[in-house]
Amino acid sequence: MADTDAQPMGNADFNAASTATTATPVKGATQTATTSDGTALANTVNDAKQTLKDNAGKYGQQAADKARSFAEDGKARAGEALDQIAQLLTDAAGQVDDKLGAQYGGYARTAADSVSGFADQVKAKDIDALIEDATALVRKSPAIAIGAAAAVGFVVARLVQSGVDADPKV
Repeated sequence: MADTDAQPMGNADFNAASTATTATPVKGATQTATTSDGTALANTVNDAKQTLKDNAGKYGQQAADKARSFAEDGKARAGEALDQIAQLLTDAAGQVDDKLGAQYGGYARTAADSVSGFADQVKAKDIDALIEDATALVRKSPAIAIGAAAAVGFVVARLVQSGVDADPKV
């Protein structure tokens, strides 16, 4: 009932609004008889909450399993890439010996050994240990972590940009 006379509501307004109408159930919902204390509604709400909790737990576990799978795959790829970098440094050490001297070739070999050792560490550790190590590094040296993240972001951006530039539009 529309109140167009801008008067305070009176008893007539409340009586007119108190006529009860029956709501149409949502499609797929089951109708249950309600008691005066609403226990059937409370049971339905509790059942819905439990179903949501069960499904959320199931989907959360599936997401965690998928993330772990991706992390394991990334760890394997990173280990292979580090091995390739170590091999490149080792191969380049001979050329450095010839052009710059044995001292600088030794530096290249030392760098290759360090990269190879790091690759072995990455391969040997499980994902949880790698995450703990990364967390500890960030807590110990946040400036180094931010600098490393910026450097990696720059490299990835350059790689993506060069890939886009090299791929001609057809």
